Amino acid sequence: MDARLIVLVLAFAALPAWAFDHGHPAWDALLKKHVVVLQGEHASQVRYDGFAADRAALRAYLDSLSGVPAAEFEGWPKDERKAFLINAYNAFTVEKILTRWPDIRSIWDFGKIFGNPFKDDFFRLLGRPMTLDGIEHETLRRRGAYDDPRVHYAVNCASIGCPMLREEAYVAPRLEAQLDQQAVRFLSDRSRNRFRDGRLEVSKIFDWFKEDFEPRVKYFARYARALDYPGGDVPIGFLDYDWTLNAYRSSSPR
Repeated sequence: MDARLIVLVLAFAALPAWAFDHGHPAWDALLKKHVVVLQGEHASQVRYDGFAADRAALRAYLDSLSGVPAAEFEGWPKDERKAFLINAYNAFTVEKILTRWPDIRSIWDFGKIFGNPFKDDFFRLLGRPMTLDGIEHETLRRRGAYDDPRVHYAVNCASIGCPMLREEAYVAPRLEAQLDQQAVRFLSDRSRNRFRDGRLEVSKIFDWFKEDFEPRVKYFARYARALDYPGGDVPIGFLDYDWTLNAYRSSSPR
């Protein structure tokens, strides 16, 4: 572990339980160190071997997340809560991958029925056992809570087909700009979203969670420049989703 991360770990240990740092400095440092941005900033891959080497810093950050009581969380401004949940989802997903690294090729190696990584309550958050689905679907996507489809571009499921893991932590003062950029980045990635031959060919995310993007054609019109989409009512098709682990390897073609 390098000197900067050691300082951050010690700083977390010294903080009182109530003094949660909404700058997420330890997670930010880890992301800047171990996320590789590719394809003109439209995609990223992760140096899981680097995260494994810095696992003590990652676990210290996860402990700081788990130490936040629900009552304290509910008292925060909305953007602080949203950033906290997105960062928690991404950090705990990395930790989940590390439990099998390097012998893992897809997050589904954990299992789709038994051991399902999205439904496994392998961590605690807000005072109770929590799952990744609990963060995403029961909290971030809960009607009347945040109502922001851009969270789909921010939470990362450790897969090539997923919107990229951002190379910095989400923070409340810049959250709107960060989420807007993530939307443009994802929709500009021609391997996952494109307009071709008079047809929108887009990620399965827009099929699985279509209620978050309705009406879809109007939604895509907001990002017409990113998609090279002229607007109007056109057919929509959904591309295959690549569940290959988003691991950076020196021989990676991406």
